[in-house]
Formats: sequence, structure tokens, C-alpha cells
Amino acid sequence: MNLPDIKLNPDYRVLVTGGAGFIGANLCEALLQNGNQVTCLDNLSTGKEENLNEIRDHRNFTFIQGDIRDLETCRKACRDQDYVLHEAALGSVPRSLNDPITSNEVNVSGFLNMLVAARDAKVKGFVYAASSSTYGDSESLPKVEDIIGKPLSPYAITKYVNELYAEIFHRAYGINTIGLRYFNVFGRKQDPNGAYAAVIPKFVMQLMKHESPVINGDGSFSRDFTYIDNVVEMNLRCIASKNEKAWNQVYNVAYGERTSLNELVVLLKKYLSHFDPDIAGVEIKYGPERKGDVSHSLASIDKAKELMGYHPAFNMEKGLREAVNWYWNNLK
Repeated sequence: MNLPDIKLNPDYRVLVTGGAGFIGANLCEALLQNGNQVTCLDNLSTGKEENLNEIRDHRNFTFIQGDIRDLETCRKACRDQDYVLHEAALGSVPRSLNDPITSNEVNVSGFLNMLVAARDAKVKGFVYAASSSTYGDSESLPKVEDIIGKPLSPYAITKYVNELYAEIFHRAYGINTIGLRYFNVFGRKQDPNGAYAAVIPKFVMQLMKHESPVINGDGSFSRDFTYIDNVVEMNLRCIASKNEKAWNQVYNVAYGERTSLNELVVLLKKYLSHFDPDIAGVEIKYGPERKGDVSHSLASIDKAKELMGYHPAFNMEKGLREAVNWYWNNLK
């Protein structure tokens, strides 16, 4: 991992919840590379132990298997920490539609447990994974942080409630927080399996098997696909920030360009064909639109640039090339 030029104090002790997950594991690796003491809290319900294979024996790494729905586990994990990067959550709009109660228990009650534990441990800052789903039915593009619509799924509601709780905890208790609204993150360690797999690794796995990916809708829906290293950069910038005005804010974390699903599949076939020319001929199929999906998503990252110095190094195509290389070498 090539860390951006960020002056992050290596003496900081950082807790990463959901640290065995896709984003969390990449954050753990980056922090260890910087010299930090890192604690990972994960119940391994969606996180994978193999995501920690390269760091499990690192002298600065501690793994706690536990659930954020248990307050005492959260207190134990937060003890003696300087910062919390809260990534633990049940993602996926379809999952939340199928099981809204569990999504709420993890994403709202678990989030509140973590806020309470972080407050009581007097951490310097609490940075949490928010979501672009918070924009809901707002049709304005690009998405600007202070203009949102009505949520379109239980998942979106839970992530918006996180933002409300974070704001109240700052006002009531003085804890410093930052919410990062991720836009369709992809890259190494992202799980291609399961009913709720993200579109890019799922399509990659299918194409590698010469199976036809199924696009929901006509393929015109577009997303601001965001490579994992851009997300890592923003998280590190949050911890490193000395700008008081930059805290207690919500930021879009994206690249600021959108790609349709049809364009995505063309790029995936192009890059995967370098390894297997037959992939170029795999047929693409189309199915019904999914409930709760927004048609288009595009982020304004002006606020993150101005207050955090965020300058993402990976556009969609550069990130996708990196990701495809990793997928090919690790998912076969």
C-alpha cells in the first residue's frame, strides 16, 4: 500500500471496528505501516479472518473478537485508545430490506454503544463510516453534504441516524466526530461471495468463471465508484488533522466522477481480457431494478479538499486496473 504524504503521529493508538472487513483490514494495514498501535474489533459475521493474515502476528496489532452490540465489549476495545475508526456495520440495501431489525441493531444500537464507550474512554476523535445512501431520493447532482433527501431503505435510515447521534454526542458531551459518506468503495480484500456481495467483485468473479453478470435495470444507472486507497487516505487525514473546523463534520469520500453499470462491465471485460482473452466474449444479461436503488450517484468532494486536503489519487479506471490485478491473483 502506498500511503499518501500525511503527517500521522505513529504514537497514536487506534481502534478499528470491523477491522477484519474489506475497508477495515486495509485501514489496519495502513496504520501498522505508519507505525501505529492498532486494535481490531470484529465479530467475524461479515469480516474474514484471512483479511488479517498479513498482519495478525504484527507486534503492534491486537485482535478482539467481539460484537459492537455488547457495550462491555465496546468499552474493552476503546480502553487506552487515542482514536476510533468505526467501520463495523451491516452493509447492503437489500440486506436491510430483508432484515431491517438486525440492520438497526448493529448499525444504530451498536453505533450508540461505540459512541458511549469512546466518550467514556475520552478518545481524541471518533471517525465513522457514513454512507452516500443518506442522500436518498434527492435528485441533485453532484451530491453536496448539506443537501439530502428522504431515505430509500432501512440501511439508509440507520446511517443517517448515525450522523444525528454523532452530532448530538459532540454537542452534549464534547466528543469530536467525523462522518465519512463513502461512495461505492471497491478494491483488494472485497468479498465477491454471498447474496449481498458488492457489484464489482461479484462481476469480476462471474466473468473469471465465464458466467454472465446480471445488471439490475438497463445499465444506465451510474455510481461514483471509489477505490479503497482514496478511502484510506481520507481516514488517515482525519486522524492527522489539527484543524478544529475540520472536525464535527460530514464529508463525501469519492473521486468525483460517475460511471454507468454498462461502462463498468466494458472496463472489467477489457482489463480481465489481458489475463483471459475469452472473457471479452462473455454475454451480459439484464434483470429487474432493485428496490431502494438510486438511479445516479455523484459526489462533490470540494468540502473534503478544502478542510481536509483530500486529493484522491485513484480515478475509476486507475483503481479498477489495480483491483482487477488483485482479484485475478487472489480470487481464482
